[in-house]
Amino acid sequence: MTSLWGLWTVIGFALAFAALGGWIVDVMATAPEVRSAARAYLPWMVAAPLAGWAAWMLDGIFIGATATRDMRNMMVLSSLVYLAAVLALVPSLGNHGLWAALIISFLARGLSLGARYPGVERLAQS
Repeated sequence: MTSLWGLWTVIGFALAFAALGGWIVDVMATAPEVRSAARAYLPWMVAAPLAGWAAWMLDGIFIGATATRDMRNMMVLSSLVYLAAVLALVPSLGNHGLWAALIISFLARGLSLGARYPGVERLAQS
């Protein structure tokens, strides 16, 4: 049930960023150049909560199960994926590559923790 609530929450944030992102930029910046530059990255701001949902939800499960070794190991793996993505994407895509690498790291963290989840389930049942 908590996972479903989390999913609805990130969908809400993504929709809010999609609908209000321009206004948020305008509130935070007054310089037209900054506003223009920030608006170019709004699609990434919309995607970030959706891409991070699984990782953040599984973080809570792993913390509650005190499975910190798995969390650490999957964070190391996700960091290596992030580094590879940065090195591959930033030279050609600039800040868009950096945002893409962040999204990729969120997905890698969610997938890697998801792969370790059956072990946490087995521990909880023993």
